[in-house]
Amino acid sequence: MDPYAALRFKEFNIFLVVRFAMVFAWSMQFIVIEWQVYSLTKDPLSLGIIGLMEIIPAVCMALFAGHYVDQSEKRNLLIKCIIGFSVVSLGLFVISDPTLETTLSPNTILYSIYALVFLGGLVRAFIGPTVFSLIALIVPKKIYPNAATWSSSTWQLASVMGPALAGFSIGWIGVHWSMCVIFGFSMMALAFLLKIGRKPILNPKIGEPVLQSLKDGLRFVYNSKAIFGALTLDMVAVLFGGAVALLPIYAQDILQVGSEGFGILRAAPAVGASITMLGSTRFPLHKNAGSKLLWAVFAFGICIIVFGVSTSFWLSVAALFLSGAVDGVSMIIRQTILQLKTPDNMRGRVASVNSIFVGSSNELGAFESGLAAKVLGTVTAVVFGGCMTILTAGTTAIASPSFRKLDLSRDVEEHGKE
Repeated sequence: MDPYAALRFKEFNIFLVVRFAMVFAWSMQFIVIEWQVYSLTKDPLSLGIIGLMEIIPAVCMALFAGHYVDQSEKRNLLIKCIIGFSVVSLGLFVISDPTLETTLSPNTILYSIYALVFLGGLVRAFIGPTVFSLIALIVPKKIYPNAATWSSSTWQLASVMGPALAGFSIGWIGVHWSMCVIFGFSMMALAFLLKIGRKPILNPKIGEPVLQSLKDGLRFVYNSKAIFGALTLDMVAVLFGGAVALLPIYAQDILQVGSEGFGILRAAPAVGASITMLGSTRFPLHKNAGSKLLWAVFAFGICIIVFGVSTSFWLSVAALFLSGAVDGVSMIIRQTILQLKTPDNMRGRVASVNSIFVGSSNELGAFESGLAAKVLGTVTAVVFGGCMTILTAGTTAIASPSFRKLDLSRDVEEHGKE
């Protein structure tokens, strides 16, 4: 297959710019928030609460969001999502003004940040299903796997640059003006999105009762062994492998490398994942996908353990880089499974379930890591998470031989003929 097939569609290139700007802004914002909150509290549990504040609305609204996305025009819905994110980023810009520190207590600032993160979680519940559904309306079915790879690669590239710039910008211009940069990128995403035309609504059941729609979506995911297995495996791995949530502690207290080193540590996993994803455009991963996914999760756990016990900055960077590289394999295979095995009228609901299983598990993993660090200590919490990830991969390999033998080659060939 042509490795640049999806890039030959103008609207898909515009979509990639929108995706890059949004992910860049979101990932940069999360890093700046983590830094500011830990600087205010010096409490690892406060880092976990950031994740909790985002996961509560994201999970509670996810299924309804999937139903709403399947019933709505995708381009205009994404415009509303970006406007919502812009409101959050503007609020964070205002509350991070250093002059407010003389008039507001640290707790007031902290709780205001938590409230804005909560609002961002509501927005996020709609963004994931909308983006996933929009891709399928921009490119033909035969190049879904290629489009999914480029979309994921763009996501990872933005995840590299967002945290890296966040770390340096905190040192250069401070938290307040870093938030202004984030708002600027959200405006950039909005401007480019307006260049994409409105898309048809492919759901034949417009007006379907909400509860019936949600039941159909959940039933489809549960009955699809490939989708359910991939989501479950990745959810548990991300839940217990959430070491990145504790990076402010490593940067400030263990490795003592400051905000610049924090940015490098935070970007390292995404650099590794980006390299994996760009390589996969020429060397697809659909053959023996199940076993590759299991090995990737197992290797991810090993990398997390190495990072946890390391006291060397560059060894820590290397471990995080490799964790991102193998996590990139997992992400590509999961996205390929979702794109190939999800019918058009179910994309919003399936993506919303994906956001519950995988997307929200990042925040739940952050809370678990923060709580474990509070109880067990930072290093012990990270090592424990890596061990649980390895155990999950091994258990899945033994308990589910059909998933271990999963191969997507035939699915790719069938879509190529459409």
